[in-house]
Amino acid sequence: MTIENKVVLITGASSGIGEASARLLASRGAKVVLGARREEKLKAIADDIIAAGGQAAYRPLDVTDPQRNKDFVAYAKDRFGQVDVMFLNAGLMPSSPLSALKTDEWDRMVDVNLKGVLNGIAAALPEFTGQKSGQFITTSSVAGLKAYPNGAVYGATKWAVRDLMEVLRMESAMEGTHIRTATIYPAAIQTELLSTITDPAALEDMNRTYDSYQITPDRVASVVAFAIDQPEDTNVSEFTIGPTIQPW
Repeated sequence: MTIENKVVLITGASSGIGEASARLLASRGAKVVLGARREEKLKAIADDIIAAGGQAAYRPLDVTDPQRNKDFVAYAKDRFGQVDVMFLNAGLMPSSPLSALKTDEWDRMVDVNLKGVLNGIAAALPEFTGQKSGQFITTSSVAGLKAYPNGAVYGATKWAVRDLMEVLRMESAMEGTHIRTATIYPAAIQTELLSTITDPAALEDMNRTYDSYQITPDRVASVVAFAIDQPEDTNVSEFTIGPTIQPW
């Protein structure tokens, strides 16, 4: 399998999709490097992976800080000798109607969901370009494919990621750098996303949706593994993932 021995960096790795992906990829022979703000959770996950016979390392990471993204990539290369995949998974979803004017939350979503992805790309792209190989995977959302009430700014960041990744794929093909991209659009997945919602009505609505439909994050992790495991000459660009019973 092409997963084996690849060095995979994962942001937002302390829970949810990031954690599930780290555990699955490590079980298939990848060397995973975990990044998130909660160091104690990263350590616990890495310790579990190592105890199970896998290879893992971790480093606290705030994706909104460009230098810390660069340090994260440098740490991974120093620890394992190379960088093969950057899974840009960190994100937050404080949904609210625009009329609530929660502008501080708008700014935070732009900083994490969009600038955080750009910072990760800027940190890893020189490595991928230099070695003429590498893969960026991002977690967008079904809100990056269609509009939802209460999700204007969240959706805007996720639509932006969709375009960003497609242009990155096209430019890599044109420049001959062989960088692969994959964008994932999850629907109701059991994660900590809802914990960032401060608007009571929006939270009630989202809780009702997730309580009715959500599936576990390992379902997304299996798709992340599928994207990585393709032959190096094959790019699989987009995956929409959600509960079979959810009408999205």
